Amino acid sequence: MRDLVEIGMGRTARRAYGLDDIEIVPSRRTRSSKVVSTSWQIDAYRFELPLVTHPTDAVVSPGTAVAFGELGGLGVLNAEGLWARQANAEEALDRLARTAREAEDPAELVRLLQELHSAPIRMDLLSEAIRTVRESGVTVAARVSPQHAAELTPDLLAAGVEILVVQGTIVSAEHVGPDGGEDGEPLNLKEFISDLEVPVIAGGVSDYRTAMHLMRTGAAGVIVGHGYTPGVTSTDRVLGIGVPMATAIIDAAAARRDYLDETGGRYVHVLADGGMSVSGDIAKAIACGADAVMLGAPLSAATEAPGQGLYWTAAAAHPSLPRSQVAAGTRHSVDLKTLLYGPSADAEGAVNLFGALRRALAKTGYSDLKEFQKVGLNLRG
Repeated sequence: MRDLVEIGMGRTARRAYGLDDIEIVPSRRTRSSKVVSTSWQIDAYRFELPLVTHPTDAVVSPGTAVAFGELGGLGVLNAEGLWARQANAEEALDRLARTAREAEDPAELVRLLQELHSAPIRMDLLSEAIRTVRESGVTVAARVSPQHAAELTPDLLAAGVEILVVQGTIVSAEHVGPDGGEDGEPLNLKEFISDLEVPVIAGGVSDYRTAMHLMRTGAAGVIVGHGYTPGVTSTDRVLGIGVPMATAIIDAAAARRDYLDETGGRYVHVLADGGMSVSGDIAKAIACGADAVMLGAPLSAATEAPGQGLYWTAAAAHPSLPRSQVAAGTRHSVDLKTLLYGPSADAEGAVNLFGALRRALAKTGYSDLKEFQKVGLNLRG
């Protein structure tokens, strides 16, 4: 039953909860963390970690996409980012890092990112980046926006992309566009996905209804959230749109269950994107029903991160309405493997992100992620 609160005469709002509002409840059983599994599988692709990277150049270069794959996760290249637009993406990233050190106005970083993204997408550069990942033997994934999906996808598939991520701030199965106009023909996700032989992950969504609509398009996975990071993402301030992640994930998981019944067995994966800063948030997202998490800012702390300690989302480069800052994160003297697997001397949950997830499963007595989605939850306060 929906928890509705009257906020004025004739107007109600639904009460919703973020990950900070809930806690995981231990069960009567515990088990060794050595006998639990954090693996998950989407379509024919199996991963040892329920980790999909947020598709930002701050975290994912061709080299780090390979590293994430070798460590058991899925690195997602941004097919509309710097690696597709700049012949020397490393130099462009160095410019951003240098500007971060010297600029007095933080907006200068966003303006520089907008300038770098004003260069046209070059398929030769993008194909070379994808080739680097493909030749390593790890799964190749790339992100496109709904606006450019139809245009870029044929070339991406020809280059070797195996999982396609269609991601925007808000993605729906039904988009009403202008007659003509700069948007051109709206993307019909159902037709688009039906023509592809690779699995498609689409989102973000924030409610049951939209999640169900995306599942009915044939998507293999649905992204919940829009990559919210405190101090970085500004979608709530710019557009007034927010996603309370605990409620949103649970609603999407309910849509997954109902769609499974509706189709007689087709399972669509739920990926949580946003509201996760530390390992405990990852555990809570899985406990709410996510099959995997989409991380960005927590990964920018790795020494290998191409952003050199800076973090931003793809929305930062929007030419007229950016919805993300280019912010300095916490740069740890820790490599990517340690960040994911430990060991850690950090008591705040910023390191050993998935070692902590294994321990959470073990402490609550669950052997794998699907079982852990049944764990009890309490509200704080």
